[in-house]
Amino acid sequence: MRHRIVAALLAGFLAAPAVVAAPGPLALACEPEWGALVEAIGGERVSLQVATTARQDPHRVEARPSLLAAARRADLLVCTGADLEAGWLPVLLNRAGNPRIQPGQPGHLMAADQVTLLERPARLDRAEGDIHPGGNPHIHTDPRNLARVAAALTERLVRIDPEGEAGYRERFARFSADWRQALDRWRARATPLAGVEVVVSHKAFPYLQAWLGLIEVAALEERPGVAPGPAHLQAVLRAIDARPVRMILRTPLDDPDAGRWLSQRTGLPIVTLPYTVGGSPAAQDLTTLFDATLDGLLEALK
Repeated sequence: MRHRIVAALLAGFLAAPAVVAAPGPLALACEPEWGALVEAIGGERVSLQVATTARQDPHRVEARPSLLAAARRADLLVCTGADLEAGWLPVLLNRAGNPRIQPGQPGHLMAADQVTLLERPARLDRAEGDIHPGGNPHIHTDPRNLARVAAALTERLVRIDPEGEAGYRERFARFSADWRQALDRWRARATPLAGVEVVVSHKAFPYLQAWLGLIEVAALEERPGVAPGPAHLQAVLRAIDARPVRMILRTPLDDPDAGRWLSQRTGLPIVTLPYTVGGSPAAQDLTTLFDATLDGLLEALK
């Protein structure tokens, strides 16, 4: 009986389909939005691993063994840059020792290098909080920036995997056409948001604000990455007094306490935007990320 069971298990194992690796490069994306973009341009030719999820702070990531192994094997690294991952990415690159994804190599792509950064600090002082010297790194909240990064990503994939060029360029052309249509649709939907005044929990949305014409009146954080004290919260309350502020914006990662405090005293709705792919049940890819973002903002105007 035992021999028949072993034989049956062995037969099932031999009959099971083998796991076939993608024919092209292995990509490691630091954040979900870049993982989604790699999938859109690379398709099934590219193997993908994403270092973080929508529920992880990309500033603080542990270089766990599985992440280190992925970095050692990767042919392409796609991250935000602009010091967003400064606390862990240099350590990961050093420990991985993979020459293909080091700075200056074709396999090292920083999305922030492809766009114009906002909020460049006038001076650098750690007392001012979590300051990014090159500017605010949260570039992916403006879909126009994603189009620029997609173009750069396509060229990098072609460079490191010339055999896949035709497929990469075809998928990029398809992505670009779909994205232009989506931008037109979003622009039409977003018309009521132009000029709307908001309070933000963390300075995560300057690119979203620039895209939609939202006006930031105040930030709940006393300084970037620094929780507000009572004096700062009172200052925010004074700053928005008699202003037509309509909502409080936050990401799923932000501490909700300050927003609740302000909402209780003003009646302003708190809008938790998905921020990245997977940040809400509705935001499952790049297109639905911005669909869900506009849904939340427009609902708060009602």
